[in-house]
Amino acid sequence: MDRAEAEQRDAADPLFPLRDRFLLPDGLIYLDGNSLGALPAAVPERVARTVTEEWGVDLIRAWNARDWVGLPRRVGARIARLIGADPDSVMVCDSTSVNLFKLASAAIGMRPSRRKIVTDAGNFPTDLYILAGVAERHGLELVVAEPGDVLASIDGDSALVALTQVDYRTGDRYDMGIVTEAAHRAGALVLWDLAHSAGAFSVAVGDADLAVGCGYKYLNGGPGAPSFIYVAPHLQERFDNPIRGWFGHARPFAFDVEFEPVAGIDRTRVGTPHILSLAALDAALDAFEGVDMGAVTEKSQELTSLFMDLVESRLGRYLTIVTNGDPERRGSQVSLTHPQAFSIVSALIERGVIGDFREPDVARFGFAPLYVRHVDAYDAVEALVRVMSGREFEDPRHAVRRVVT
Repeated sequence: MDRAEAEQRDAADPLFPLRDRFLLPDGLIYLDGNSLGALPAAVPERVARTVTEEWGVDLIRAWNARDWVGLPRRVGARIARLIGADPDSVMVCDSTSVNLFKLASAAIGMRPSRRKIVTDAGNFPTDLYILAGVAERHGLELVVAEPGDVLASIDGDSALVALTQVDYRTGDRYDMGIVTEAAHRAGALVLWDLAHSAGAFSVAVGDADLAVGCGYKYLNGGPGAPSFIYVAPHLQERFDNPIRGWFGHARPFAFDVEFEPVAGIDRTRVGTPHILSLAALDAALDAFEGVDMGAVTEKSQELTSLFMDLVESRLGRYLTIVTNGDPERRGSQVSLTHPQAFSIVSALIERGVIGDFREPDVARFGFAPLYVRHVDAYDAVEALVRVMSGREFEDPRHAVRRVVT
């Protein structure tokens, strides 16, 4: 392929106009939406309006006049469409870490006679820390299996199977249906972390019991955007929130001394919602309005395949692609390994190609289908070829100069 063909693909891309829904610097190739999404064009005005017109004018009255109280549920319903969930089964609140703790703790309470939590060694460290803490508090065993051994690790003593659908390092993706079925066959609940899934490709929670996801990656909600939490409808009345806050109370403004949980998905709530962050995330989701998630999936696969093919054909001698070659088995991410991956990523950033690095030797590139173009994938590899040409560049971690070989 040459650049002209990449331009032709962009011209035929039904999602190409969506790039105008984002504010991206000219001349920059942004392939780090799997860490922090780009700024949607609708966000600055919405946040400014929330500050000046709602907070500034209505003050405390905005909780009712602008329905700030209902914003977490309304935003959750918009995310529900992106993950194939019922609108009344998703809430936006707190951080991914806090929501993971709530879900894992509640799941253990629903399987009181079982003694194991199953996860994998490739899970995000925070997930592992939280799951280990939950296991320790309840006197359970945390089984950390290799990704290929997860199914064999699920048995009749498993209370919960908790996994991230897309591996944050490699970009490899679990088949949610297969794992969920295996967990249910053993009588366990399953919890999915969708941080690298929601907004990147079509997700179907299907028969999954619980899920959590990030608001600031492919959903583009901004730095520290709140998380979303999913509880299957049939489990909501059994969900016992381990953090009992007043917004999870059946009558929060009655100020009762005794706690009585509210019905439905609202019982996942704890404290006062973060209105400015929620307003930003709500506006960011405008970028998905009218968008077919099947088309998003198709473009994700096209972009990652194009990038992988170009890297393999031009740089296969120097870089190792560790992301699964099957489009159905990867997220919207491609990961490469090289002993000097940190320096390579740094050199690319200097050339206006933004990817990122993960220890010990992984260069990651995220392809957000709503704003990344085919020419971006092509030009990124062109820049990578120049970086790998054998010229010296600085390795900031060791303050020495090295040559890529």
